[in-house]
Formats: sequence, C-alpha cells, structure tokens
Amino acid sequence: MAEITFGTDGWRAIIAEDFTFDNVRCVSQAIATHLRDEGLADRGIVIGYDTRFLAEKFALVVAEVMTRYNIQVYLCKTHTPTPVVAHAVTVHNAGGAVMLTASHNPAEYLGIKFIPAYAGPALPADIAPIVACLVDIQKSGTVDRYSLTHAWEKGLVETIEPMEEYVNHVEKLIDFSAIKKSGINVVVDPMYGAGIGYLDEFLTKHGCKVETINNKRDPLFGGALPEPTAHHLKALAEKVKETKADIGVALDGDADRLGVIDPSGRYYSPNEILTLFMEYLIESRGWEGTVARTVATTHMLDRIADHHGFSIVETPVGFKYIGQAMREQDAFLGGEESGGVSIRGHVPEKDGILGCLLFIEMLAKTGKTAAQLLKEISDNYGPLYSERIDLRTTEEAKKDIINNMESWEPKELAGTPVVSQSRVDGLKIVLENGNWCLVRASGTEPVFRIYVEADSEEEKKKIQQHVKQTLCSQTKEGEPCTI
Repeated sequence: MAEITFGTDGWRAIIAEDFTFDNVRCVSQAIATHLRDEGLADRGIVIGYDTRFLAEKFALVVAEVMTRYNIQVYLCKTHTPTPVVAHAVTVHNAGGAVMLTASHNPAEYLGIKFIPAYAGPALPADIAPIVACLVDIQKSGTVDRYSLTHAWEKGLVETIEPMEEYVNHVEKLIDFSAIKKSGINVVVDPMYGAGIGYLDEFLTKHGCKVETINNKRDPLFGGALPEPTAHHLKALAEKVKETKADIGVALDGDADRLGVIDPSGRYYSPNEILTLFMEYLIESRGWEGTVARTVATTHMLDRIADHHGFSIVETPVGFKYIGQAMREQDAFLGGEESGGVSIRGHVPEKDGILGCLLFIEMLAKTGKTAAQLLKEISDNYGPLYSERIDLRTTEEAKKDIINNMESWEPKELAGTPVVSQSRVDGLKIVLENGNWCLVRASGTEPVFRIYVEADSEEEKKKIQQHVKQTLCSQTKEGEPCTI
C-alpha cells in the first residue's frame, strides 16, 4: 500500500494511483479515531467536496467510515468551497470537517483536507496523531465501515446545503450597500471549480452587473490548472477588456484563493492585494492591531504597520499558521503570497470568495482604481518589487544544497550588509536597507523557491543572481542547477 503523506494543507495524490477508495477509508478511520480520542466524535463532522472527478463518491466513502464510529455526518449536498465547509463547522458546532479537494493542483489529483473544530487549517499538532494512527491502520489492513443505507436508517447522515448560512455571515462582513450604490460591473471566473454560483449570487443579489465565464463543473478544468495566476487568467483578462468591466475576479479549484484583473487586463499579485487590503482596512474601516503574514509575504505590510504603530506576526509558510495567529492574537488581517487571505470576524481559513468581495467593496468605497490605490501606497511608503524564482536541481544536488545551507551565514548579499537571518521556514536573510530574500526547498521536487523583495528592480536582480550563484556553487561539479 502506498505511503500517505500529509503536506502543508492535507494529503493529495493522483486519483486511482494512490488516491484510491481503500486509502481514503484508511485516512477517514484515522480521522475518526482522532475525533473519538479528543472527545469530539459526539459533535459530528462536516463532509464537503469540490468539482473533481469522483469527488462526491469519495465523500460517501468518508461518510461510511465516520458513521461506523457512530459519528454524525453533515454531508454537503453538492460541490462546496473549502471556506464554506469551514464555516459549516461553526454552524453545526461540529468536531471538524473533511474536505475532498486538491485545490489548485492538476485535474488528475484529489486530496483530503482535515479542518479541526476551530474551522481553520489543521496545525501539525492536530495532524500528528492522525498520521500516527494511519500507520497502524495501514499495517493492520482493516477498516471498519457501515453501509450508507444502514447509516441513513440510523439517522447518522444529514444532507446539508451550507450556502445560505455562509451568505448570511458574509453579508455582515462586506458593505454591500456601497457595492450596490457604485453600480460596479464585474466579470467572474470560478475556473470550473467549487466556487461556481457564489460570487455571481452575491453580486447580482446586490445590484451588480455580472458576467461569468468557466461557470460549469468540469473535472478537467478546461484543460488547464484551476489556479488564479496571471498565466491562467488570460481568458478573464480578455473578457474584462471586451465587456469594459470595472474588475474581473477569479477563484481557484476549491475557492480558497483569489485572482484579480483590472480594466486594462492587468493582473494583481497576492502581495499587492494584501497591501491594498491592509491600507484599506486601516484607513476606511479604522481597524487596528496585528497583521499576520508568512515569511514569504511582502514587507510592505511591515512598512504600513510601522507607520501606524501596529505589529506584524511572521509565520512559517502555510495558512494554518496564519489562522493560528488570527485565533490566538486576534489579527485583523492574515495573508500569504500564494493567494490566501482572511479577516477579523471570519473563520480562520483562507477564503477567495470573501477576498474578491472585499476587493470590490474597496473599489466601491474609495471610488478609485486598484492602480491608483497602489500608486498612493508606493508614494507614501516607498516602492517594493517582489518575485519568486524556482531553482531546479537534481535530488542529489538538492541534498548537497540543503546540507550546506545549514552553515551558510553570509555577512552581505549583493554588496549590502546582512542585519538578520531566520530559519523559521527555510533561510530568510534581511539586509541593512530592508531588502530581503528567502530560500525554501520544495517538499516534493528537486526545486528551491527563491523569494526576493527589494526597493528597485536592479537590486532585486542582483540579490537573485547572488543567491543563485551561491546555491549552485554548493553542488557537485556537473550537477545541473537552473532557473
């Protein structure tokens, strides 16, 4: 039986190869055992799924195992976004949720994400006992389960439609009256994913003119990745320009990440979106306190925080750590450079739907374009240029670089003195002028992610080159090392 490995946001694998009914039963039993051991089984569990191939069938398999443990199942009636499933945990006061999704991964993948009772991504402390139990289950080769017919007869399965409660909740977080007054014209792209029917429902209900693309279930996602990046949002950009819309918004496969296109067809990066959100929430809503970001996320948030006397919490990569800061330190904004965001008052889970609506509210309330707002921020706090590049090696070279990085403590980078280093997640080096870089090894590929942020494009390129040359010099002669 294949090894089942939990990554930063659950277990993902290729359908029919490793993501099989048998393996899903094993993971489900491990989660059920964990709920029982933690005294949470009596609260039941929410089960949701996205639009991927056989996702609804895998959800039924999870239900079979959960009901065998006498755990009440709240089964989503149709494909449902991850943040909506997380919110349903709070509605039903459940012990947690199982979400069948592979998020923005290729169509041949599916996965299981466990959402604990706090309605956010599971922390390592919550995953560790599940993994330990899973090892024992795989060794024994036996999994207990009910037939769903028997579970229905016992009343252990309740079909739910969590959209209405979610909509009611979000309507308390977003100023839809301002959106309605603005008469904003929006193009929505759910990328064939679980977010189908959400943004257009919100916006048309509140008087917006809305046009949708890719608004039907397609397990192949139109032959592309359901990832709302510039490369995958070309059709949205064209539609925005063609219809002369005020904004285009997109969701990834399970609707927990967002993408934004402006009237000119320009794509806004997650770092830019987070910067806009922070300034807007402070200036327009008067919010204050703590902001949480990952080690790989823009330091423009730090500049804004310093100006207002607020604090920044820097976390390892993974929204679970952002969610933890939001729960434990009441951060009013949490975000990551990969497109996840949430705000105070919401579940501590990244939510692309909420993010898109907040962006539209920001445009409506300020009466300005995103480009104008970003220029104001750059003028007030100084410019910053961010980029991630990937350094590809071999497995052998990757090991060499990781070993050598443990003792790499540069005094300067690209001619600028180093003022601090952090190994919270990878190696992060901050320079005297505020520029910085982060080097992280991929957990699944012979690849290093190199994040650089600097106050000019020239300085950014110099740091990238310095770091690349240093890493490649640590491999054995002849080993490939390329961007």
